[in-house]
Amino acid sequence: MPPPADPSDEEPGLPHSVPDLLTATAARCPERPALRLDEQVLTFAELDALSTRAAHWLATLGVAPGDRVAVLLPNVPDFAVLYFGILRAGAVVVPMNPLLKAREVEHCLADAEAALLLAWRAGVEQAAEGARRTGTKLIAVEPAALAATLAEQPTSLADQRADPPASPADQAAAARGGADTAVILYTSGTTGTPKGAELTHRNLVRNVRAGLRVLGVAEGDVVFGGLPLFHSFGQVIGLDCAVAVGACLTLVPRFDPVTALSMVQRDRVSVFLGVPTMYTLLLNHPRRTEFDVSSLRVGLCGGAPTPPEVLRGFEAEFGCVVLEGYGLSESSPLACVNRSDRERVAGTIGIPIEGVEMRIVDESDLEVPDGTVGEVVIRGHNVMKGYWRRPDTTAQTVRDGWLHTGDLGTRDERGDFRIVDRRKDVIIRGGFNVYPREVEDVLYEHPAVAEATVVGVPHPTHGQEVAAAVVLRSGASATPEEIRGFVRERVAPHKYPRLVWTVDALPKGATGKILKREVVVPEGVVSEGGVSEGV
Repeated sequence: MPPPADPSDEEPGLPHSVPDLLTATAARCPERPALRLDEQVLTFAELDALSTRAAHWLATLGVAPGDRVAVLLPNVPDFAVLYFGILRAGAVVVPMNPLLKAREVEHCLADAEAALLLAWRAGVEQAAEGARRTGTKLIAVEPAALAATLAEQPTSLADQRADPPASPADQAAAARGGADTAVILYTSGTTGTPKGAELTHRNLVRNVRAGLRVLGVAEGDVVFGGLPLFHSFGQVIGLDCAVAVGACLTLVPRFDPVTALSMVQRDRVSVFLGVPTMYTLLLNHPRRTEFDVSSLRVGLCGGAPTPPEVLRGFEAEFGCVVLEGYGLSESSPLACVNRSDRERVAGTIGIPIEGVEMRIVDESDLEVPDGTVGEVVIRGHNVMKGYWRRPDTTAQTVRDGWLHTGDLGTRDERGDFRIVDRRKDVIIRGGFNVYPREVEDVLYEHPAVAEATVVGVPHPTHGQEVAAAVVLRSGASATPEEIRGFVRERVAPHKYPRLVWTVDALPKGATGKILKREVVVPEGVVSEGGVSEGV
């Protein structure tokens, strides 16, 4: 079962709920920009008023405290308005990827028993079909129509409390506490059917505080908003953190390197949040020197292990400190991160955030010696409440208060953690374990390689063979044989990839994370032994 509440959760001054973050900032700096999407800007006063109106509107639609409301929107200001509005109505936000297909929408709606689905007008067909199959009420969100609807609602809680009596939304907003569920985040489903991780207001508020302390985000900062807001990284470390201190989140509905570089220059972005793919694309883009990126102060990279060459290269080229962090939806999300005031070792993810413990354990849940590979487990205020209505799965994942991540890692004598790989991604070649992350780091050292991923493919005698798909830098050239030889010189004989091929792009998910499960060996690829392979 989840760990007991930390007594410090109740310390004076710590907000009890996520909407409290917005309320406090709107009172302190109402005219500061909170959100920007190109020329559209919302101040904190406007975001505060609109989300309060959204809470009243939801109450008129029958949304009651504790109801789940699904949100299927891209990175637009309306997401933030509805996000805080749902929470102020006492309901639970169920964020969903706008690119989901009907069957995926159907699963999430049915599993969460959502009372309402708010979906972006563009591409609403798949959402509508999923809602039809579950009988969920659907409202298509269009900026102008939503603005007109909210304009008819009360502008503050006080307006509604005066006369007539307070609505259910007002009562719920006042009553929500740290232990109440704020968000249900559905996992990507790489290990089975997507499960809903329940995160409480306390989970999120404490994670926000930890993220702010590590990154040093302050009032007036401009935060890059290219991570999807439906994902825990973009939502908590991006939106919630920016709102908590009065920073501006400048939104990017769809990431591409030129747009990102232009935005950094135009908006004077000081805090960059991204996944390894984003940093890699920016670092390798041939036009990067055309843009003024001197405003960048700090970056946080997470979502997947980051090649040390990419981090070192980005810091050198962009002149900002990049901290590598680690977490998952079930940990709200931040669990461990490097610190700018502490020596950073390339390839490590630093130390746990304040109030959180991490260990490396064996298959019997016993802690292993430093330097030994084992499973990463987490305990603290960031551990989820549980998987929505899946007590058996929760009990398997959270044991004695420790969240079992399924990630393999090590801890060194300094206390720094390193992620080796996902347990399910480990390649077993001839009885020897091969960790793809180690081989990928070597591939990134090759001057012609822009991106790479390593996977295991079936082999008749060795069980699995090591295979690598590679994207070359613009204008660079290298043959599979050259790349294979480069790696062979740098790793043990059982680790280097016998199969190597180049591709124009690697398959990626919504956050830019490489999807290993979609990587296949194309017909005609030749192994080291000269045998044509195709899987």
